Amino acid sequence: MPANDKNVVQHGDVNQRVGVEVIRARGVDVEKLIKMLIANAAAEFASTYYYYTILRMHLAGYEDYKEICEDARLEDRAHWELIVPRIYELGGELPNDLPAFHDQAGCAAAKLPSPPTVVNILTLLMESERCAIRSWSAVCDMTFGKDPRTYDMAARILNEEIEHEAWFIELLARERDGKIIPSGHFRRGEPGHAPYSKNAPFYNP
Repeated sequence: MPANDKNVVQHGDVNQRVGVEVIRARGVDVEKLIKMLIANAAAEFASTYYYYTILRMHLAGYEDYKEICEDARLEDRAHWELIVPRIYELGGELPNDLPAFHDQAGCAAAKLPSPPTVVNILTLLMESERCAIRSWSAVCDMTFGKDPRTYDMAARILNEEIEHEAWFIELLARERDGKIIPSGHFRRGEPGHAPYSKNAPFYNP
């Protein structure tokens, strides 16, 4: 391309990014991707991590359920930490207003259900994870073969969200229906271990 091509980052320019130039040239709608990542960041932090804290507190008397909810809660916080740098690398930024940020969330807030029974809480947790799976699958579809960095991040997060759904299906099936639907769940090395998003080894005593 000519050196003066408006689509090419010029020598010494700090206002444009080659990391954006190359994925735009591959067909990525960067502005749409930034909006999707901001919506997912809001869902992971404001709508999930915050409300999962409340939900965990209300799983009174179910310490095993609390532990699994805690894994999902802390892993969603790890997802937030992954997403934010990518938003800024793409030239985006987080809204400077928390209510506005919350309102952009790609998933509904996981508010404490009424009544806050264990079944209702587990149902809400399961459906929250399902929304996350759909949202991150859309990011993977948009970036596959075009934006390796965002795709890798989204795939790591998606792996854990799929695990989370399976965990809550197992618990809800047992608690509500008396059915055994194994998830393959095993204890993380520590709460919030996040083996995919943190690129950490799985628990192996």
